Amino acid sequence: MSPDDSTLLFRRAGQGLDRKSLRLTAKRLEREVAQDRRFRCLLTDDRELKRLNSQFFNKSYPTDVLSFPEADPEAPFLGEMAISVERAAEQARECGHTVEQEIGILMLHGALHLLGMDHERDRGQMKRIEIRWRQKLGLPPGLIERAGA
Repeated sequence: MSPDDSTLLFRRAGQGLDRKSLRLTAKRLEREVAQDRRFRCLLTDDRELKRLNSQFFNKSYPTDVLSFPEADPEAPFLGEMAISVERAAEQARECGHTVEQEIGILMLHGALHLLGMDHERDRGQMKRIEIRWRQKLGLPPGLIERAGA
């Protein structure tokens, strides 16, 4: 994929998603959170996330979001992320919000990782930033908050 392609790619993402709303969310994240830097987001299924997680992180299970930052942190293209729409739908049901809101939460989380943040090592910095952006964007509680990390 080249940085000039569409921001969102739908592959085995299921039916019924509000694609226009998701594209607007992605563009807003690029504009506001990433300060006009672009990223690409693949919306797909658990099988694809399991394959990517195994191939790149040596973990043989599906997950909700994976991030693949660009090697050059100063490049105008941040990198790519992949989101499991199946995981997003399940998490949305558990949390009582829409799948589009959950995908927005996952895209925000992935974008912060593409910007170089790491909640496993930063003593809460990414969590605080994610909470601020989530509130500004009108999204429900995010991944880090729900995990209690």
